[in-house]
Amino acid sequence: MSQKKEARPPIILRRRTKHDDLPDEIVLEILARLPVKSLLRFRCVCKTWYSYITNPNFISTHLLCYNNHDGGYVIYMPRTSVHRAYFHRPHSQICTLAFDRTFETISEFRIPFTFQSGYASLVGSCNGILCFTDFITPKSNDVYLWNPSIRKFKRLPNTCLNQTQVLNVAHGFGYDSLNNDYKVARFSWTGIKWIPPPEVEVYSLSSDSWKRIELGISWRPNVLAHYFNYTLTFPFVSGHLHWMIEIIEEGDGQGWRLTSMILSFDVNSEKFKELPLPDDEGSCITKCLTSFKEKLALIKFERSVQPHSMLLCSIWVMRECGVFDSWNKLCVVPVESSLNFIGFTKYCLILVRKRSQLVSTNSKLESKDKIFLIDPETLHEKEISYIGNHIDNRLDIAAYMENLALLDGENLVSY
Repeated sequence: MSQKKEARPPIILRRRTKHDDLPDEIVLEILARLPVKSLLRFRCVCKTWYSYITNPNFISTHLLCYNNHDGGYVIYMPRTSVHRAYFHRPHSQICTLAFDRTFETISEFRIPFTFQSGYASLVGSCNGILCFTDFITPKSNDVYLWNPSIRKFKRLPNTCLNQTQVLNVAHGFGYDSLNNDYKVARFSWTGIKWIPPPEVEVYSLSSDSWKRIELGISWRPNVLAHYFNYTLTFPFVSGHLHWMIEIIEEGDGQGWRLTSMILSFDVNSEKFKELPLPDDEGSCITKCLTSFKEKLALIKFERSVQPHSMLLCSIWVMRECGVFDSWNKLCVVPVESSLNFIGFTKYCLILVRKRSQLVSTNSKLESKDKIFLIDPETLHEKEISYIGNHIDNRLDIAAYMENLALLDGENLVSY
């Protein structure tokens, strides 16, 4: 038996006019607060939206608007040792994205390019762009910029200097806020003594080229050797790149002494200057530079007077960039050994490994390590979940955020 269809209400169509569209300013405000994944899809909506999203000014605005209220993210990868690079087969390296304050894993990214040595070295992270170089091949010209959030990377052009005599290199990566440009600084020298001084080059993403610049700093004549402190990635703070440089000097008589200095590079003006370390008594075993809440920080490991071979990890913070008197000792954290130190997050939460007592596993006694996050201001410790084989090595850790940079340009590779 046929059933009579219910009558549907009439559909009233109204012709759209230009006055129904949102103003361009409102559309841009909405788009600037959307995640990168959505914006990549919305490029296909119309030509107007495509031009909006790929515009450099919009990319800068999105970086400020979308990442202004997030809780903070870090990206990390296991740090390759010289022993592993020389005596083990290369492997595909993985970067892990995690929440900054909890270190809970969000996702993993496989590095989409390879180096001659087979091992990538993280130079730094800036606004979500990662910079990598070859870990163990100084003469290699391979430098990559990679934006995982848009799945694109770029190999930088070869440097303008002759690399045949180069024995050592060091890099830094930062953002020129005045010109909305990303820059890579590269040192190259032929021996342990900087005579002649190291050659310095700066790469500009906007021009896609390298240029030579002068170091502009005179070294003391009694210096026997210089070398960079590679304990952590070189921090980019307040528009400046910073390198810790260890100096071996001739002392009084026939002896020698080890001193340190900070080399600061203004990414905007492309000028160098020397920064002194804070005055501090005590026997320092090792030290390194990092950042603490977007300020330059110095980490020092010293021997403790307490038993059980404990070390004291002291954290100094430069409250005002470039001002020596603004150095302030923030806190002192006891650690079992400098070897148990893994790294720091953006907010300077300290990742340390603590050895537990022997436990029985399948009729075997094993010692399992635990990983803790330590807040340097409250000294509160929080055990975090096991992070795979990464605890066997120190980690290269850098701040991370979503960004549309590298969306368009020359010599970009999508994957």
